[in-house]
This record gives sequence, structure tokens and C-alpha cells, in this order.
Amino acid sequence: MKFSVLFCFILLIIFQADFGQNEKTPRKQRRKIHHRRLRKNSSPNHTSNQQLRTLQTTVTPIARLPIMNSDYSVEENFESFLSFRGVESNYNVLPGKKGHCLVKGMTMYNKAVWSPEPCTTCLCSNGRVLCDEAVCHPVTCPHTVKPEGECCPVCAATEQREPTSLLHKEMPPSQVGMDQVFRRGATEPEDNEEIKDMEHGEEMPGPDASKVGNGPERKLRSDGKERSAHQLPNPRKEEEEEDEDEEGEGDDDEEEDEEEDAVRGDVFRVPSRIPIPAPPRGMPRMPGGCSLSYRTISCIHAALTQIPPMTAPDITSLELHGNSISSIPDEAFNGLPNLERLDLSRNNITSSGIGPNAFKFLKKLMRLNMDGNSLVQIPSELPSTLEELKINENNLQAIDEESLSGLHHLVTLELEGNNLSEINVNPLAFKSLKNLSYLRLGKNKFRIIPQGLPASIEELYLENNQIEEINEICFNHTRKINMIVLRYNKIEESRIAPLAWINQENLDSIDLSYNKLYHVPSYLPKSLLHLVLMGNQIERIPGYVFGHMEPGLEYLYLSFNRLADDGVDRVSFYGAYHSLRELFLDHNDLKSIPPGIQEMTALHFLRLNNNKIRNVLAEQICNVEEDKDSSLEHLHLENNYIKTREISPYAFSCIRSYSSIVLQPQHIK
Repeated sequence: MKFSVLFCFILLIIFQADFGQNEKTPRKQRRKIHHRRLRKNSSPNHTSNQQLRTLQTTVTPIARLPIMNSDYSVEENFESFLSFRGVESNYNVLPGKKGHCLVKGMTMYNKAVWSPEPCTTCLCSNGRVLCDEAVCHPVTCPHTVKPEGECCPVCAATEQREPTSLLHKEMPPSQVGMDQVFRRGATEPEDNEEIKDMEHGEEMPGPDASKVGNGPERKLRSDGKERSAHQLPNPRKEEEEEDEDEEGEGDDDEEEDEEEDAVRGDVFRVPSRIPIPAPPRGMPRMPGGCSLSYRTISCIHAALTQIPPMTAPDITSLELHGNSISSIPDEAFNGLPNLERLDLSRNNITSSGIGPNAFKFLKKLMRLNMDGNSLVQIPSELPSTLEELKINENNLQAIDEESLSGLHHLVTLELEGNNLSEINVNPLAFKSLKNLSYLRLGKNKFRIIPQGLPASIEELYLENNQIEEINEICFNHTRKINMIVLRYNKIEESRIAPLAWINQENLDSIDLSYNKLYHVPSYLPKSLLHLVLMGNQIERIPGYVFGHMEPGLEYLYLSFNRLADDGVDRVSFYGAYHSLRELFLDHNDLKSIPPGIQEMTALHFLRLNNNKIRNVLAEQICNVEEDKDSSLEHLHLENNYIKTREISPYAFSCIRSYSSIVLQPQHIK
């Protein structure tokens, strides 16, 4: 009997132990299946966003990285400042295409990556510029040097005898092909051919291959600590430790496991025996002042007088900005057949110094930058693969019918700061550009809108020319155009033809600042959302001038004009009462609040500063009869002649926060 009881007791203990293990195992399996499904089902956009969140935790705080605007460009997303209390709009008000970033007068497409400085890499993410500074890893050699143009020290030349020493300098993702990191995201190893090559391909010979480079390879754990490659844990031991952690931490483990999976990722997993990736085929010896980062050779400000001979089929980007190169022979890029990006800006290159076949055999070239040279004509035999061509600040004298022929894939063309006009630009010059959407022709000598614009054009920049009129055939074939910039020209409202753009269905942004307008132009496009008229001599807003617009004007900028009380009445804003979000009337000659302000139900930002206003009456801004809050978030009334003690107590009763009202300082008279 005692034996039977003892036997049953032992069976009961074994059963409880097995049950506990079985209860843990499905939970662990479910969590692994959940992570596996997340990785398989995540789209490229999702993985890119995941990588972007990781980047945002490492870059300088956003507060120290404002979105960069050009001198005559604008905030990318007009509603961005409305999302943050206390952040006000500025005078760079014309929006760029949604998702693009404007940096020093140049448009960067969404997800574009560039390096404004040798140690900084920036990303355009949905209209916001995020920058990441390179992090230097410690080197183990006793003597180090910091090459010119590099961020991090490397071993002295006497110790860099291994052929891979330059390639194995550890760099953060921002320096090592950041555009590819964002494009691929945290994909599975079987989807990443380069990781396959690293894990199964060529390895450095010898058992001490892991010692090649700047010290032992290290792996970043999810807790932020580094451990040596020789101390990589056994996968089974990790699973046992994970099971032990589950007993102590409970349900919180699922969230921690998700974070660990997102940070560590299969892309960065290091196998127990670390293979060293072989250098790209035909790796060139770097000329003095040049550096190598992933598949990019950078020779920025390297005092080069000619393009150095290089043979490197794996290189996709070559940067030769800021040198003294004056010629490009036919064989200059024969050793770089896979170039996709080529930067030759700020050199002394002349048209006669470019060989007729200098670019012909670059069959994969997509971006070519030749800003700031001495070209008098567009180079011939440009590859048909080009998507972006920049020849700003040169001395171009003409564009004929053949200059751009064959560039069927070109999306962006920038020709600012040259000697182009309607006289020397052939009307058929843009005929072959079937995909062109972004055209910059500012700082030239055009007196009329160029003829023959491609039907695909979406954004047209013609600022700082001598344009005097806009005739009715200018935009007959540009039905996709959504932005026209004509600031700093000589346009009068009487020289704008009634049918010039009124029937455009996609044109939502026009900048006519700093022209010769005396009235707000009539016959504006029906689809218009943003109208910028600053710096003219406008004295009147005609009645019903916005009445035909659908869905309605949202942003109206009339700063620095000559508007007086008799130039604005209640019907001046008819058609925009329900839609207007920003109204700038500062730096005019107004003596009172314009009529109709209290009827603008969507108004968020109102500037009336620097006028001659003397008082604010009870119903000029707030409708006392309606007991509801105004949408106004920013109201500027400073630098007028208002006696603040005489303001009606109900003047601002509808505004939710008095901190958004700026009344000081005032002039004393």
C-alpha cells in the first residue's frame, strides 16, 4: 500500500512538470510565429518606417534639426506647423510637392539620402529632413591617422597592409549605403542577396580571419551592449535564458521580444564563425584626398585637376565636387561602368573639354550634377537612363532640338543661373522629355513663358527672370501642372490673359511675389489653394475674385503691399470664408480690421501686424452672437497704433488661448 501511494505521488510530480513545460512551449512558439509573420507580411513601406524609427532614436533631436527651406522655397507640408502649438508660419510659404524636402534651394525627393558634410548623412522623410552624424568605432592599432574628408581615424599607412582594411572600417548604416538600408528594411536573409554572399560566399583565408580590420568584430545586442565575436552565445543557451526570463517578467516579454527583433534583425545577425566580406571586384587605390564608403568614392575638395583613373566595377557613386577639373576625356569613366550617381559640380569644366563620348557608355547613370562649371551647351551623348540632370550656374547659351533628345526617363531638369531666353531655347527642346515633372529655369533672361513645355510637367520654377506677360497658350498642354513660381519678374495683372490658367484642374500653387501687380489678379485657376502675392503694389482685392474656386483658397499671402481700408470689403473674400486657413495682411496701410474676418470659420493664422490699426472692436474678429470657439491659433497685431487698454473685453472672447495673441509692441503717436 505504501509503495502504491509513493508511486502515485511520483507520477503526479512528473505530470505537473510536463504540463508546465507544455504550457510554456506553445506560448513561446506562438510568439516566434507572430514575429515570423510580422517579418513576412511587412511591406517595404512598413520596414522603411521601422528603420526610420530606429534612425530617429539616434539622430540629433528634431528640435535642433528644423526643416530646411530655401531662399525662395517653402515649407514642404503646409499643415506641419498646425500640428505643433506655438510653431508659427514664415514667409517661405509656397509648398513643394508633397513628401519632397527643400534644402538650400534644391528639392530632395522622398527617401533621398545625401551628405551635406563629410560626417553627416541626411534623409528626406515625407517632407522632413533627418540628419545622422557618423559614429566612430575604436581602433586597436597603436598609431592612427584621420584622412582628409574622413570622419573617423584609421590605422596608419604602415599598418594598412591588408587589402580589406579600408572596407572593414565599421560605419553606421547612415554611412554604409543608407539608401539601401531604408529601401530594404529588416528583410529576411533569404531576400537579401548581399547578406547571402557574406554568409555563404567568399571568406578571408586562415583561422584568424576575424582579426583582419580594426580589431575584433562586435555584435550589437538589443540591450545596447557589445560583445566580442568570440563570445557569441549558443542559440540553445539563449532560448534557455529566454525561458527563464519569461518566468520572471510575464506578459511584458512579448513587447521586449518585439523590440529586440526590430533592433537586432536578421539583416545584422552575425554567425558563430564570422565571415569577412570580400572587397568589391577591382577595388581601386584611392587617390590622395579621396575616400571610400560602401560603393561611393568621394573626392570632395581634393585639389584634383583631372579625373583620376579608376577601375572599380562595383562602384555606383562618384563625388568630385569642388575640385579644379577642366576636362573630361572619352575614357574618363571606362573603369566605372556601373555608376548611377556622378557629381562634377563646382569645377572648371568647359564644353570644349568634354569628349563626345565621355558619358555615352555609362549605361546605368541616373543622376548627373554639373552645377557651377563653365559649360556653354548641354553635353552631348548623355545616357538615356538619366532621371536627374543639374546644370545650374553655368554659362549655357542655347538649347536646341537635339540637346535633350533621347532623355525619355528624365524627371528633374535644373538649368538655373544661365543665359537662356525664349530666343535661344528651341520650342521643340523639351519635346522628347516624356516624363519630366520638375523644371527649374530661374535666374535666366526669359521675357515670356517658354514654349513647348512637356505635358508631364508638374512643377515649374521661373523666378528671377524678366517675364512681363502670361498669354493664353502658355499652359495649354500642361494639364498635370500643380505649381508655378514666377516671383521676381515684371508681370502686371493686365498682362495675364483671362484664359491663361483658369481651366487648369490641378494647379493649386502660384507664386507671383515681387512683380508689378496693383490688384489681385482675376481669372485665377479654379483649383487654386495657395496664392502668394507678397511684395507687389496691390491696393485692392476685387470682389468675388475667389468666388469660383473649388474646393476653395486655403492660403493667401498679401504682405508688403499697399492695401488700405477702401481696398478691402466684405465681398473681397467671398468664396474663401469656409476654406481660408492662413491670411497674411501685414506690412500694409490698413487702419482697421478688414471686414469678414469673423466669418472665416477655418482660419488658423492671421497676420495684421505692421499696419496702422488703431482699435479692435467687439465683433471684428469674434462673432459675439455665436457661442463657440474660434479656430484661430495665431493672431499678430503688433506694431500698430492700438491702445491695448481700450480694446473691448469681448474682442478676443472666441479665441481659446490668449497666449496666441501678439499685441506688443505698439507705436505711440
